[in-house]
Amino acid sequence: MGKSSEKPYKGIRMRKWGKWVAEIREPNKRSRIWLGSYTSPVAAARAYDTAVFYLRGPSARLNFPEFLEGQDGVHLHDLSAATIRKKATEVGAQVDALENSTHTHAHAHAHNQTHRSCKVKFEKPDLNKEPDPESDYDE
Repeated sequence: MGKSSEKPYKGIRMRKWGKWVAEIREPNKRSRIWLGSYTSPVAAARAYDTAVFYLRGPSARLNFPEFLEGQDGVHLHDLSAATIRKKATEVGAQVDALENSTHTHAHAHAHNQTHRSCKVKFEKPDLNKEPDPESDYDE
């Protein structure tokens, strides 16, 4: 396996067990900012992009520059490592959730195409609704 397939984006790496992680070195320091662990390399790379943008500004070399266009006027260099970590992990988590839901939807769609007789309808529960009292299913 070539190096490019092991590390498809800057600032990320894959753990032995398959999770993708992102971290970045703080400018002029030996310390690193931990940016999280993700199921997809894209989510880890987006977390890295967010952090490097907040650390280095519009001149930062990004994996996905198209997602941070229009941010040129933002003054970012005075953010703490904790704030940068928080912002980066929020972006990474959102992308990871989107990637996972897209993958799950595509898998379910492919499953339905091959097994048309399987008519299972999954409803998303309303998490703001009070649960109904349990009923007796033997009635």
